[in-house]
Amino acid sequence: MTRAAARARTLLASGLSVTALLITAACVAYDRDVPRALPQGVSEPPAATSASPSATASPSAVTGRSSPVLNDEQLRAALITEGDLGPPWAAAQGPALWRDGTLKATADDGDCRRLLEVLYTEEPFGVPAGPRASVTLDDTAEGTQLREQVGAHRPEDVERALTWLGTLPGECGRFRAATARSGTQEVEVTELPLPDTAGDARAALRVTLTGGAPDAEPARLTVDLAAILVGEDAIVLTNGGFGEVRAEVTQAMAQLGADRLAEVAREGRLRV
Repeated sequence: MTRAAARARTLLASGLSVTALLITAACVAYDRDVPRALPQGVSEPPAATSASPSATASPSAVTGRSSPVLNDEQLRAALITEGDLGPPWAAAQGPALWRDGTLKATADDGDCRRLLEVLYTEEPFGVPAGPRASVTLDDTAEGTQLREQVGAHRPEDVERALTWLGTLPGECGRFRAATARSGTQEVEVTELPLPDTAGDARAALRVTLTGGAPDAEPARLTVDLAAILVGEDAIVLTNGGFGEVRAEVTQAMAQLGADRLAEVAREGRLRV
């Protein structure tokens, strides 16, 4: 939706809230049967989305670095904040306990096993090749956690990872995973469409793991994973937990994070 993209640029220039990024949540709140309203300013994602979880990057985005690498301070300035989401989101007090309890898992199939490793490490592109910055936020009402990482990666690594992520709903749509603490997990992998204005190329998945110890009630963990190429840098966004994980939040923060990183990079080039 071109109007959403224009509003995002206005937000970055003037410091307005996420309300200016997407349609006001109040416009749709009465038509949605949900147990809890969306975070402040976050509503339905833009209607225009990629036909698949990945998009082809423009040639200039993957042919090498042609401008200065963003430094730590610039990358930190590009991060989303709890202020972008509003209550009940707040700065995280530590890593989510479900990371080791459930995501530390393995599978027989090579691609599915690698997907579990990526979910656990949050490094679909590998270790950043330069400066990096990250932020972790907690939804204190649902007990879910959102984490954004930004940094420089080799263009060929980004392109390869986005292509691979796009194949996983077909290759690993349903499989079983073994954990040391939470028993056998039934895993489902589906596409999570992102706004086609989020960065230069993107891929996103929703992964659900259902299971638990033999003597416990089954638990369901949901994790959204979004990977986005923005010029010569990349974003990794995860949003997960045993509570309600809203796809709208993942999609809105993917758009905002990509726009903010693009603006920081543009300002950095102007200062050189």
